[in-house]
Amino acid sequence: MTELKNSPVSELEIRRIIVETAAHSGESAHIGGSLSMVELLNTLFAKHLRHRPDDPHWPDRDIFILSKGHAVLGYLAVLHSYGYFDGEKLATFQQNESDLIAHPVKKIDLGIESSNGSLGQGLSYGLGIAVGMRKRGQAERRVFVMIGDGECNEGSVWESAGLAAELGVGNLIAIVDENGLRNDGVNTIHTTPGGPVIADIWRAFGWRVIEVDGHELAAIDAAYTDLLSQSDKPGVIVAKTVKGKGIGFMEANNDWHHNRVTAAVLEKCYEDLGITPDHV
Repeated sequence: MTELKNSPVSELEIRRIIVETAAHSGESAHIGGSLSMVELLNTLFAKHLRHRPDDPHWPDRDIFILSKGHAVLGYLAVLHSYGYFDGEKLATFQQNESDLIAHPVKKIDLGIESSNGSLGQGLSYGLGIAVGMRKRGQAERRVFVMIGDGECNEGSVWESAGLAAELGVGNLIAIVDENGLRNDGVNTIHTTPGGPVIADIWRAFGWRVIEVDGHELAAIDAAYTDLLSQSDKPGVIVAKTVKGKGIGFMEANNDWHHNRVTAAVLEKCYEDLGITPDHV
């Protein structure tokens, strides 16, 4: 059973927090990839991840690792929404001496389970944790790793995938945010007609694969439930998403992979989200 301090929040609220926090920072931030994973993260934290925001060091907790660490703003918005830290702390994002910078820095007090800079490292880190849990007899604990589809071009991802399947690490679940865009444009390796399909590559490595619309809540919920019902092999959700989801001018627009949200841009975000910023 998931341990929650607060009631689940809406995806709209998380998206509002993302763009407002980016605007407040005064710095450029990775907006597109943060917005694309909102439904995947919110469903996980609300229904499937065993966690206690009021006791972040709880020894029986599950572990979530954001391997696509540049999208930390989306992660921080979710952690804040579930009570790991307050708005005053969130407002320090990308400020001098803050714990909350442009990539995750491990601080379990804040719910951040791993540091991340270079892409391709999170799955191997998560695999090690998952194996350690099994060796300690902690059969109920799971490790979830969020990976970008562009990140899947890193060889280290597939080294870890192969070993996880060989060892039958069933308490390891990967989530691939397949939004189709990398920093340098379209992720052509996995989108070229006749080329390899990313879900089939995971299957070839021996993983249990479920493909979903990464913005369809019922499908995401069912995918987590299905993968958590088995323990003989690692599982992966390959989620088709839209980069910049929820804000029309950002959707599938790679200009917003990394960009600055000015006051004028923030007003456009409010308009696209259909909200009135009467709280500002």
